[in-house]
Amino acid sequence: MGVTREFPGGSVVTRRRDKDRQPELERLAALAGAASADAAVAMESEAPPVTGPPDLTAAAFFDVDNTMMMGASIFHFARGMAQRKFFTTGDLARFAVEQAKFRLLGSESKEGIRKSRETGLSFIAGHSVEEMRAHGEEIYDELMADKIWAGTRALAQMHMDAGQRVWLVTATPVDLAAIIARRLGLTGALGTVLESENGVYTGKLVGDLLHGRGKAHAVRALAAREGLDLRRCSAYSDSVNDVPMLSVVGTAVAINPDSDLRDEARKRGWEIRDFRTGRKAAKIGVPSVLGAGALAGAIAAGLAYRRRAS
Repeated sequence: MGVTREFPGGSVVTRRRDKDRQPELERLAALAGAASADAAVAMESEAPPVTGPPDLTAAAFFDVDNTMMMGASIFHFARGMAQRKFFTTGDLARFAVEQAKFRLLGSESKEGIRKSRETGLSFIAGHSVEEMRAHGEEIYDELMADKIWAGTRALAQMHMDAGQRVWLVTATPVDLAAIIARRLGLTGALGTVLESENGVYTGKLVGDLLHGRGKAHAVRALAAREGLDLRRCSAYSDSVNDVPMLSVVGTAVAINPDSDLRDEARKRGWEIRDFRTGRKAAKIGVPSVLGAGALAGAIAAGLAYRRRAS
């Protein structure tokens, strides 16, 4: 049975209920979370030590896009890759708009969603992990370093000074998220895991994008591996999509929140911090119709298409 929905301009579409897809989506989210936690643990040996007496059962988890960094990290990365001729900025804009239209009108088919996940970020298939990390280091310096929110960075440092470990949690590929974490002096990152064989990317995702419930799965999985007491942990985000992650910890804080998260935070009594001016907030916020995970999906689908068409 479908759901009839009316949109501005008189368009009417019929969208199938998602209930039949929920078990599979939940399985993929759990797989993505577990893979991300495994990657984070593997990278932890490279992490800098906490600056205060170690507090081994408490930690903090920070979303990246519009929470730790102005704008979307995956988009900054994509811009850098466009400059390196992996694809054009016009391709990026066109496919992002097309993906947004699909989401607005409900015209993404189940098969289309599956293919998007299967091929996510396939433009890097055949490239080595080390090559992409090297590009990531350069792109961070060029396009990301000056976009870190000083206020959020100070909150992360507060946790480090208290002896707590701090992880970023993002839909951005974990290899790139780890670069951001390392440059900020944090413990590490939970991010989307890209499949690789013998140090070369296959162009597939392990599970799904680390988004929404996937982030909550990742935080729980990491807590189990690291012996964390989630009641003593904190999480920070700007997006209502991260309510699942914010809900699994003892202290949740809305940073630069979108309107839906602001309402949810007020309802639940969560602290709200906003480091934006009104004008800047309007300029840099990711449109609510996309959100961080949807934007990452738009880029993934667009770049996969670009590779197939070339």
